[in-house]
Amino acid sequence: MARPEQVLLLEPQHELKFRGPFSDVVTTNLKLSNPTDRNVCFKVKTTAPRRYCVRPNSGIIDAGTSINVSVMLQPFDYDPNEKSKHKFMVQSLLAPPDMTDMEGVWKEAKPDELMDSKLRCVFDMPSENEKTHDMESNKMMSSSLLKSESSSLPQKSLSSTLDDGEVKKIMEECKRLQMEAQRLREENKQIREDDGLRMRKSNMMSSQHSSVGMKREEGLSARSVALIVLFFVYIQVFLPAKPPLRKGLTREMIHTVGVTHRAIKLTRPIRGFVKSGRL
Repeated sequence: MARPEQVLLLEPQHELKFRGPFSDVVTTNLKLSNPTDRNVCFKVKTTAPRRYCVRPNSGIIDAGTSINVSVMLQPFDYDPNEKSKHKFMVQSLLAPPDMTDMEGVWKEAKPDELMDSKLRCVFDMPSENEKTHDMESNKMMSSSLLKSESSSLPQKSLSSTLDDGEVKKIMEECKRLQMEAQRLREENKQIREDDGLRMRKSNMMSSQHSSVGMKREEGLSARSVALIVLFFVYIQVFLPAKPPLRKGLTREMIHTVGVTHRAIKLTRPIRGFVKSGRL
């Protein structure tokens, strides 16, 4: 059974033309008109869904109205020798009077209720002169859009724009803040350097004090050892093992006198060394 004829009017009818360069998104428009007295549901499908973005890709067109569908081609490397095989299909059906769920309507639709129209994609790479003309036309369109947007802004926002004097004041304030930040960074750097110098000096002083204390302790220990060594040398050299006995004196008395005498002799040279500073 043949499908019913498409009730929507498409503009363009058979081809969607995309004009390069294709290094950026290229957009073309498809106008769908509903000349009937009933609402019509529509869907836009493509054989290359990853290459295109369609807005809106589905919806309802009221009776006697039309809608513009934007078809956006994503950037790609254009090859003039490669023919485009991309196609679009506009599918439609008459909306039921009591429709509440459009997805449910599409699922429950019968094949003989569906209408479709197919369009093929055409890529057109303009020449250099045409590129310049297209760029200028795009600039004019963008400037006109900006003007229209600026005219639609509230009067309050326009009156709140900054004049040259206020801009100058803001720039001077920014420069002053930058100089202040630079000065604070330099002061912080100088403080860190001073702290490091003080730490090095304190470490040097503590190391010097510790070395002086160690030298003093070494000197005292050396003097003590020298005194002990001299004491034993004197004992060995100048003290005989057994003193001779004298008449009328016992051995113990003679030994006591001899030890006292030798001790007196022993202390004399030691005191001389200490006074002279040799020890």
